[in-house]
Amino acid sequence: MSNKVRPRRSVLYMPGANTRALDKARTLPADALIFDLEDAVAPDAKQAARDNVVAAARSKGYGKREITIRCNGLGTQWGKADVAAIATSGADAILVPKVESAADVGSIVALLDAAGAPSSMAVWAMMETPKGILRAEEIAGAHPRLQLFVMGTNDLVKDMRARYTPMRLPMITALGLGMLAARAHGLTILDGVYNDIQDVAGFRAVCQQGLEMGFDGKTLIHPSQVEPCNEVFAPSTAELEMAGKIVVAFKTAQAEGKGVVTVDGRMIENLHVEQAERALALAAAIKELQAA
Repeated sequence: MSNKVRPRRSVLYMPGANTRALDKARTLPADALIFDLEDAVAPDAKQAARDNVVAAARSKGYGKREITIRCNGLGTQWGKADVAAIATSGADAILVPKVESAADVGSIVALLDAAGAPSSMAVWAMMETPKGILRAEEIAGAHPRLQLFVMGTNDLVKDMRARYTPMRLPMITALGLGMLAARAHGLTILDGVYNDIQDVAGFRAVCQQGLEMGFDGKTLIHPSQVEPCNEVFAPSTAELEMAGKIVVAFKTAQAEGKGVVTVDGRMIENLHVEQAERALALAAAIKELQAA
């Protein structure tokens, strides 16, 4: 499963200090899991949480789900030890909080290399401060290990002194800058969390907004959010039917030497074919993940 089409519709945070939650995560239909050592863990539980998540990652008991571990910031007393432990845990990636510069990425990569992390271990960056957003393009191109941005919308709202609104208008600039930087450098990008786990309609609306903005998926804080998130961020039946028509029509036109292709009255260009092929590849990758 290539990074380009790897499903990351639903990416669920799991508190590292809660072993029952880590066990439950083995059966949840999330595309990916983030074992959290930072915000979800009290200071006196940091060491135990680190041991828990490393053991969970090493168990390889999560099927084909992508496993990421969020470390504490490098400026904290736990950060560097977290990175050293994560490096050889067998996790797919490390999620780094409050990344604000290319130098921050370089520091993480140097620590991973020194600790013996395999070349396959990716770096994910939390984009959650005004300084980080204003340097998003610099960060996105900092190092080949960096593969993904996670928008930290709660911290951004706090630092901006903004307000939570249904359409997230205060966040649009930050979300857009993160999106543009990620796409300019071929990165995946995930939308931030939705705090009200009881507001099903509001959650679905924000998922739809994220999809329309171009996000690959969304970070989640509760298992109840997984299935509606998966549904919104997966290609719909109608989209897949159209994608199939576009690919077939384009190949037929190429074989016949035709330069103009129409499908259901729409003019089709190369860009539409690329979009169609990606939708079909994503659907196939989702099916593969679900079969695990």
